[in-house]
Amino acid sequence: MAFSMFRRVITKSKTQSQHSLTLRLLSSRVFIHNTIISNSNNNSIVENGGSVNSYHCYSSQASTVGGVGLPSYMRGAVFWEPNKPLIIEEFYMPRPKSGEILIKTKACGVCHSDLHLMKGDFPSYISPCVVGHEITGEVVEHGPFTDSKIVKRYPIGSHVVGAFIMPCGNCFFCSKGEDELCEDFSAYNRAKGTLFDGETRLFLRGKPIFMYCMGGLAEYCVVPAHALSILPNSLPYTDSAILGCAVFTAYGAMAHAAEVRPGDSIVVIGVGGVGSSCLQIARAFGASDIIAVDVQDEKLQKAKQFGATHAINAIQEDAIEKIREITGGMGVDIAVDALGKPQTFFQCTQSVRDGGKAVMVGLTQTGAMGEVDINRLVRRKIKVIGSYGARPRQDLPKLVRLAETSILNISDAVSRKYKFEEAVQAFHDLDQGSIVGRAVIEIS
Repeated sequence: MAFSMFRRVITKSKTQSQHSLTLRLLSSRVFIHNTIISNSNNNSIVENGGSVNSYHCYSSQASTVGGVGLPSYMRGAVFWEPNKPLIIEEFYMPRPKSGEILIKTKACGVCHSDLHLMKGDFPSYISPCVVGHEITGEVVEHGPFTDSKIVKRYPIGSHVVGAFIMPCGNCFFCSKGEDELCEDFSAYNRAKGTLFDGETRLFLRGKPIFMYCMGGLAEYCVVPAHALSILPNSLPYTDSAILGCAVFTAYGAMAHAAEVRPGDSIVVIGVGGVGSSCLQIARAFGASDIIAVDVQDEKLQKAKQFGATHAINAIQEDAIEKIREITGGMGVDIAVDALGKPQTFFQCTQSVRDGGKAVMVGLTQTGAMGEVDINRLVRRKIKVIGSYGARPRQDLPKLVRLAETSILNISDAVSRKYKFEEAVQAFHDLDQGSIVGRAVIEIS
């Protein structure tokens, strides 16, 4: 039925025309914020014990294309509290607003950032929330009043990949093209677990559930259009999911922070999903010596497949001394810490040559501090640079093209695949260090 989305409790209408109006509003199957279907005699429609204004009701005239035939509910993986496993819950179907797109999620990457959140390393982040921020999927609906150019760019049925940074497109930094510093993304999504209007799109049993990025570890997710890029049919959903974080983060570090040039010598400390992507991009940019540092031989062996010319096991050797030996005593032009620990921070700053760049990519527990030799930093002009993702509107289409032309090998970068129901196991394996490269959860 056209209004099967609701468990309906309809009190007696004052007149037949009022009743008809209620049904006509429901039959549009789309929602508008803060519209209450009721009248002075308390005629109302209740959905699972909550009033309809818990959702967003739009008239059919306000709606753009898409949305017809969608299910009433979807499943999403919820982080409730630190050090507890994710729980797959059934949600009301989320709905996009202006400038947003509803995606039928096909795949979602398994990232350490989600794991940090689940272990309580980001205590300021609001919970409960749906995790997952590295997604691919299919466009199924545009939010009402979305710009026609966006609708044309992302037609219903098109394949897309989403970046974990979701720029507003209008703030001070976005207007300068620095999407990774978007003020609204930081103020709303990172600080409050919402989208840019200060509201989540996820509701569970009438209660708001917050969004870690787009809350992509779910069967459907709402994503601001500026965070998306078209994915050609030649690229599979599962492998391409890593473009939105692992590869995206590596590209930002290599292109914008390190500014890699042909002939540069580079060390990457920690060669998991992000680190191995740094190796691939360094090779694509023409770096000469590409040194991989890790504590697992299996990861180091895989690193050579992605472009590493040297591999160092930091348990078996002094990584800093070995790096200097490889580079004739000078150190590398660029060192990247893809792990984010005080020890690797120190290794990173000590591995670069005079005038070199130490680029910090890996996140860690809130409040963690890294040590640096201040005198060497000053006298030898060492540059320490933070790097957080890349620029979705500029960079994500480039990464799609690099994958499409096989300059980036995304199929071999995905080492494990899980079903949606195995999400808890996927993050357990990540926590145990048993995933080489990147794991992806296939959702539908």
